[in-house]
Amino acid sequence: MKIVVLDGYSLNPGDLSWKGLEEFGDATVYDRTAPSDILKNIGGAEAIFTNKTPLDAHTIERMKNVRYIGVLATGYNIVDVEAAGSRGITVTNVPGYGTSAVAQFTMALLLELCHHIGEHGAAVRAGEWTRSVDFTFHNHPLIELEGKTMGIIGMGSIGMAVARLARAFGMNVVYYGRNRKKPAEFRGFAYKELDELLSISDVVSLHCPLTDETRGMIDSVAIGLMKPTALLINTSRGPVVNEKDLAEALNRGTIAGAAVDVLSKEPPDADNPLIAAANCMVTPHIAWAAFEARRRLMDAAIDNFRSFIKGNPVNKVN
Repeated sequence: MKIVVLDGYSLNPGDLSWKGLEEFGDATVYDRTAPSDILKNIGGAEAIFTNKTPLDAHTIERMKNVRYIGVLATGYNIVDVEAAGSRGITVTNVPGYGTSAVAQFTMALLLELCHHIGEHGAAVRAGEWTRSVDFTFHNHPLIELEGKTMGIIGMGSIGMAVARLARAFGMNVVYYGRNRKKPAEFRGFAYKELDELLSISDVVSLHCPLTDETRGMIDSVAIGLMKPTALLINTSRGPVVNEKDLAEALNRGTIAGAAVDVLSKEPPDADNPLIAAANCMVTPHIAWAAFEARRRLMDAAIDNFRSFIKGNPVNKVN
């Protein structure tokens, strides 16, 4: 069997191995595939793997031999799954691999907003502490989380992991999302409608999928409901936030700060309004990318393919 990985670099920049794929056939791994090269790189492959290389209906219609598409991520909107299904192509994804990594990164973003550790460390290197007349100095207000309210939008596995970490910091946790059930693991976390969650939360953290309902959910109206002291964190999908509205709110001081690991276009244009917005930290979509998480992703993607070969596909999305 001929196997092609269209964009393997982000998953494996060199610290993992693709050998697991080789037990199934001849595997070719491209670090990246330009849109104009997708069909050429696929060639006569029967199985292909993609992370962010798009496979739309037009492309899928022209894939002659492909029987399997493995998405090297949880989100699979880069594949037209309906078109794939109509051609008998199985599409799988990898849910759950990054739960711990993304939750940890979310709290890292929050702690950076609260303490500006990077900036304070840079100030010390620049000699500001050496020149200080006091034993201490800080160039930003410092925020304690104990007793504050964390509002989580999207209470799936990552949202739940963030909720547990927030509770460990002594925060009160409220949530909004499709899941209004109250299983035992939700005990101590209160469901709130979106408008109320926005208005009472000191921190709003986004963990919802990108859907027609959530696209642009955090806009000027939503931000206007938030406290002027509130912080916004987005580690879900960039288009959930109206970036222009958020940048304007930050520059006006409508809310106190934001940290985002995702943007509507990645890599972003140089003039993306959040990059230069006041009190806004932007990181380059790395919440998922801890070594341990990438290793789990690699192992799970290979397991998905093995199950497909055996005739019992798992994590099928079409």
